[in-house]
Amino acid sequence: MPKASEIKKNAAIEFNGRVMMVRDIVRSVPQGRAGGSLYRMRLYDVVTGAKVDETFKDVDMLNFADLTRRDAMFSYVDGDEYVFMDNEDYTPYHLNKDAIAEEILFVNEETQGIQVVIIGESPVAIELPTIVQLVIEETAPSIKGASASARTKPATLTTGLVVQVPEHISTGDKIKINTTESKFTGRA
Repeated sequence: MPKASEIKKNAAIEFNGRVMMVRDIVRSVPQGRAGGSLYRMRLYDVVTGAKVDETFKDVDMLNFADLTRRDAMFSYVDGDEYVFMDNEDYTPYHLNKDAIAEEILFVNEETQGIQVVIIGESPVAIELPTIVQLVIEETAPSIKGASASARTKPATLTTGLVVQVPEHISTGDKIKINTTESKFTGRA
């Protein structure tokens, strides 16, 4: 059983008899308290999708939920569901678009390194690789002579994600995006 201070983002824990995914963690050290940090966690119920904000002391003991991560690739969209296919046994995993709304902005048919998180027998979330490659669908025209470290401009990618890119990048370029910070990291 890990302490609250050892829990990481995207971990699955058991809390109040439910399996919850940790989506965000904010650490604070209140003044006037001897020692302990507080960890405010945004938790999502994997079954209902309900959001819960909970605060734990750094020494509180939590239980990891029993989950499996399977390597998968994006296959297709079926109404409100995104279908991912297992890389080994080709099992299809259906996930509601609301459950993976933030992650889907980084996913296209070419994205490698996706993992589907399975609790029990049902898929509940996806985990993305740190860096993905996406194509710019629309941005202002590139400026000749602009340096790579100069000003930035907004660029809309094929998935609908909008990021800031250097002025020398143009429409149609394939770029690398950091999925944890939603930032441009370079050309692909």
